[in-house]
Amino acid sequence: MADTPAHLDLWTAPHASGAVDATVTVPGSKSVTNRALVLAALASEPGWLRRPLRSRDTLLMAQALRTLGVGIEEGVGPDGTGEAWRVIPARLHGPAAVDVGNAGTVMRFLPPVAALADGEVRFDGDPRSYERPLHGVIDALRALGARIDDEGRGALPLTVHGAGALEGGPVEIDASSSSQFVSALLLSAPRFNQGVEVRHTGSRLPSMPHIRMTVDMLRAVGAQVDEPETGGEPDVWRVSPSALLGRDLTVEPDLSNAQPFLAAALVTGGRVVIPDWPERTTQPGDALREIFTAMGGSCELTEQGLVFSGTGAIHGIDVDLGEVGELTPGIAAVAALADSPSVLRGVAHLRLHETDRLAALTKEINGLGGDVTETADGLAIRPRPLRGGVFHTYDDHRMATAGAVIGLAVPGVEIENVATTAKTLPDFPAMWTGMLGLEPVGADRNA
Repeated sequence: MADTPAHLDLWTAPHASGAVDATVTVPGSKSVTNRALVLAALASEPGWLRRPLRSRDTLLMAQALRTLGVGIEEGVGPDGTGEAWRVIPARLHGPAAVDVGNAGTVMRFLPPVAALADGEVRFDGDPRSYERPLHGVIDALRALGARIDDEGRGALPLTVHGAGALEGGPVEIDASSSSQFVSALLLSAPRFNQGVEVRHTGSRLPSMPHIRMTVDMLRAVGAQVDEPETGGEPDVWRVSPSALLGRDLTVEPDLSNAQPFLAAALVTGGRVVIPDWPERTTQPGDALREIFTAMGGSCELTEQGLVFSGTGAIHGIDVDLGEVGELTPGIAAVAALADSPSVLRGVAHLRLHETDRLAALTKEINGLGGDVTETADGLAIRPRPLRGGVFHTYDDHRMATAGAVIGLAVPGVEIENVATTAKTLPDFPAMWTGMLGLEPVGADRNA
């Protein structure tokens, strides 16, 4: 494990003294919020976005759309209750500079939008964003008629020379490294002159629930979408050109961000209630009900929300997480505390996420005394007694929450840069200590 410079903030992960019993209200979904912002910006009339997530990724998306001319007013909903954003479409224009941070949704969803603008739109971001693949979006947009300067990198930084419109039509892409390549093209496709026909030509497409989310949200604003699940060709999506409707949309809780709190119930043998858990959803986080039940918990969907209980036992699991890869860090953390080995499969694409999550999980869990081995497409985890120590996060929000889960059972775990959780889950430290009935504490300094 790497040495930790003395200037880095360390947060001592609270150790659970007993079974957790808490109700945790989880903020809105990042995936829904950022898709809804794009669709509302491209609509033919204003719309409302209720209970949006306010986090680094969503605020970067909102600011980027504002730089292109879209009006986004923050306030309360039309009935005078609850936080809401009023999105007022406008003619998209450059010149503009977009800061994507390290947000995959911003760096991939907005270049197609920029191609519809008049003028140049420059995209840049955090150093890690330069390493994340964008070739699927760049190559596809060029094939559809856009002009993009990326100096051959297939990655950031880049400039889109918007011409006010895009011809569209059929395009082939390899989206095996990110399903966001497909979603990026589908979201803007109703505004393309010919719509789009996206044909995925690579190996297994990861994170299919996120593509289903995109399709459902497009249909909700009036778009016509043909997809494989509705009788279309395998790995082919077609979107017809059309005007998009302004809608009044309420954002669901982010079920993937509920993961550490459900894990807390499992790890401590306690009980956690997540209010407003939807009966039907395309969010990948809904798979936690089945996965964490298989690992030793039980759950029930009630009027209160999702009631999840641990039994005091944690079992290993052999599971394909290809469709729900973002859940891997939290599942790995629980698996490291289980009573039998686990194999997490189908997630080779995680090497291209906010960090190389497979390498990071292996290094950090092993640094606490664990026994984790990378496989070709995942992790093999053999539980061993763990000890305290520094858990590095690599500026990855899901690494930080995974470390906090381990800290419940292992005294002395210190999370480096817990503030990185603000990417999608603002106020995580306060939520975590509140769940445990402790006074919220801030990051403390490494002496």
